[in-house]
This record gives sequence, structure tokens and C-alpha cells, in this order.
Amino acid sequence: MVKLGVCSVTFRNLSVEDLIREVKRAGLKAIEWGSDIHVPPNNKKRAREVVRIMDEAGLETTSYGSYYRVGIENEYSFEEVLETAVILKAKDIRVWAGRKGSSDVDDAYFNKVVRDSQRIAGLAAKENIRVSYEYHRKTLTDTVESTLKLLGTVNDENIKLYWQPSIGLDKESRLQNIKEIGQYITNVHVFKWEQTNRLSLKEGIHEWIEYSNMINRHSKNSKEPYYLLEFVKNDSLNQFYQDAEALKEIILQSKMNININ
Repeated sequence: MVKLGVCSVTFRNLSVEDLIREVKRAGLKAIEWGSDIHVPPNNKKRAREVVRIMDEAGLETTSYGSYYRVGIENEYSFEEVLETAVILKAKDIRVWAGRKGSSDVDDAYFNKVVRDSQRIAGLAAKENIRVSYEYHRKTLTDTVESTLKLLGTVNDENIKLYWQPSIGLDKESRLQNIKEIGQYITNVHVFKWEQTNRLSLKEGIHEWIEYSNMINRHSKNSKEPYYLLEFVKNDSLNQFYQDAEALKEIILQSKMNININ
């Protein structure tokens, strides 16, 4: 069953309490908490407060959106990130595959990312938490080819992949990408942009139905997938409510297609 939520980084200016209230108002069920503002890895007291408020609101923490860069030096250790994720009851930890694009690295850099990926996957597995790479430019998951190479080399069932529309690609290219990496896709970041210009998600409903259909056909995710709104036009709460309704329509139409097929 698909579940719908939002990334807390969408509203970095809101408090935890205010964000939870707005998510409830929008009729969404889950939040990916970011480690940059709302729940930093070194504030376990705050993490426990967030869990309490989430439980009272009847919401789930789908994942911990960390800024851990695999294979390189970080402000926080992965162990600190993992400990916070455990407190949050997160099912997934989002990480970044280094800090360089795949065309800018040598074998030594690549192998460091591989070894650290295997290390953190093992640590997280002990807590029944999955690790997923951000699918993003300027990392080793910036293209389908580099993503498949990294995941294949790491070769660990506890390392998966988020998906989001790559900036600069057309719809058909994105659909082809999903077909190739779909087996690894877990959670999905949802937005409608033209390059870096944010638009209303309503303008992308039909496009996103196709993405969702393709993910449904190719994902081998054994856990419940989450579709998470990430950023909205003008950082507007009214736009957020509208995008939440558009997301519900996308998933409804996608479910209907599954039933038809």
C-alpha cells in the first residue's frame, strides 16, 4: 500500500509542531524528518519529543533524511545518524553517494564509497532500518549507469534508492530510467519543476501518473513505498494543500490502472 507524506525540508521555516499540524490538515500520513534543521543527529532529546508528538498526531516517520555523505568525512558519524533514526522509528535513512559526480571520480574514491556503503548497510540492518541513496546530481547516483554500477558493486540487500525526476531530462527519458533502476526504488520524492522553476503539482498530474505506473511495474520493494512531497511553489502552505490533493489524485489514478491491468 502506497502512503503519502512530505519531507520536512519543504518547510524549514516551520517548527516541528507547526509542520505536524499542517501535514494533518493536508490529509497526509507521514513525514521524512530532515537532519539539517528539525531533528539534528546530536539532539536526541528533540528526537524523542518529535516521536511523542507524531504518535499523538497519528502520523508515521517514514525516514530520516540525513545529509550523511557516504565515503567521505562528515560532520556527524553514521552511528549518530543511525541512533537518531532508531529513536524516530524511521524505516529508512536517506544518504548521499559521496560529493562528486560519477564522471569526476577515480577508482579509489569510488571504492571508498562502496566500502562505507557496505559498512553502514550492515549497521542499519541490525536495527531493521534500510539505507537508501538520494538519486541526485553531483553524487555517484547522478546517472542510471553510475547508479547501477554502484549498487551492483555494493551488492547489499539493505542498500536501495530513492527516485525523483532528474533535472534536465524529458518525461520519456525519466520513464526509461525508472524501467532500468526500478528494482531498487523505495521511496519517491514528488514535485513538478521545469528546470529549477517550481510549478504546481496539478500541472504534472498526468506525467506523475505515468511515473507511478512505471514504478509499480518495476519496483521490487518489499516494504510500503512512500510518496513524499518535496518543496512547493513559493514555499506556500496553500500550494502545499493543493499539491497534497494532486498527489492523492495521482496515486488514486495509478491504483486504478493497477486494478485494470
